[in-house]
Amino acid sequence: MAVQLTPKQREANRLLGGPARNIMLRGGSRSGKTFILVRALIQRALNAPGSRHAIFRFRFNHAKTSVWSDTLPKVLKLCFPDLRVRFDKTDFYVELPNDSQIWIAGLDDKERVEKILGQEYATLYFNESSQIPWASVETAMSRLAQKCELAPEISEATGRAYIALKAYFDCNPPSKLHWSYSLFKAKMKPGTKEALPNPDAYVEMRVNPNDNADNLPSEYFEVLASMSAAKRLRFEAGEWASEVNGALWSLEDRKASDGKVMPGIDSLRIASAPEMQRIVVAVDPSGTRGDGGGDDIGIVVAGKGVDGQAYVLEDGTCQMSPEGWGRRSVDLYHRWNADRIVGERNYGGDMVRFTVATADKQAAFKEVVASRGKAVRAEPISALYEQGKVHHVGTFADLEDQMCNFTASGYIGEGSPDRADALVWALTELMLEHKATAQVFL
Repeated sequence: MAVQLTPKQREANRLLGGPARNIMLRGGSRSGKTFILVRALIQRALNAPGSRHAIFRFRFNHAKTSVWSDTLPKVLKLCFPDLRVRFDKTDFYVELPNDSQIWIAGLDDKERVEKILGQEYATLYFNESSQIPWASVETAMSRLAQKCELAPEISEATGRAYIALKAYFDCNPPSKLHWSYSLFKAKMKPGTKEALPNPDAYVEMRVNPNDNADNLPSEYFEVLASMSAAKRLRFEAGEWASEVNGALWSLEDRKASDGKVMPGIDSLRIASAPEMQRIVVAVDPSGTRGDGGGDDIGIVVAGKGVDGQAYVLEDGTCQMSPEGWGRRSVDLYHRWNADRIVGERNYGGDMVRFTVATADKQAAFKEVVASRGKAVRAEPISALYEQGKVHHVGTFADLEDQMCNFTASGYIGEGSPDRADALVWALTELMLEHKATAQVFL
């Protein structure tokens, strides 16, 4: 080998080659997780001629700039200097001399995922998995199914005829609300909280910047030391946060200073909703073209029951072009027999109104204007939850993760709180709009 692995990387390499099918390396930033995982994936491709392997990020553009243009060439140069590979810059895959292929892809939209996952793979690697919704991971895992023979010398050494299927993950740990914690630490199915039937198939280890100190400038550790306690916990210590300080929502019940118990989302979760007196579809636009280069378009369906309480019915958030998300909004409007589509006026014009009208001119639409900041708009909705007036009909893991990373000072999670924004618009329309109208009249 042209490069020497650190002791921690060697330990991680042994874990990656162990009996577990699903392995996560979690830890602080710049700790060498991606490097060792890409190296292990290339070695697996060499061990099984004709095998296929995929490296995923949520956004394809990020996969292209980070993995395709940086980490993958670096690993090939340092760890496999004599290996001659072919880079296909049209379909973004690398072909090895033994006909194995390593694909680079994005999981930023269901339709795109189905197109990319037209083949079966022996290895799936979810890079920066804290940014990937669980639903996208589940969809991709259905393609971890390639049956491929090992090279004769590898087969003889291992006693196996075929390469073992593997799913690799890495992340800078978000909060304990994230599916990565449920799966790899709590050993529960994300969303359902059911115990995993085969917990030994899911293993994880922590790899931090200190473990990669020889490959980092000393000044980098000064940068880490200057971060807030919450950021240091994630990017230096590599630990999941038990709960975001000052979060407007929580999964678990919380006790106020006066001793009153404020119900968490789990306590407000129900299996089915009562009869609805009103239903809305709320859209939070992002300005994306649907190419993975922008934030998602938040789309949430909610209703007000005959009992006067609110019910979150569906999270239809997507990463699509305006035509695509306009059609999705209208489809949800008809499927739920909704009364109205509510959309935020954004980017200096009637973009949402026009997009919805293009999909269906007959769909009832109301435009709302963001005259206050996100956190200010979210606080009265948080109060409705504390009063037990909002219920989730089922589990919405990605939406709830965003909600629990929303504080009175702003959103501290990854990217934009697109789902939570749409939720706030929907519940404002259902539960608060009549109050605002009454105040204006008075």
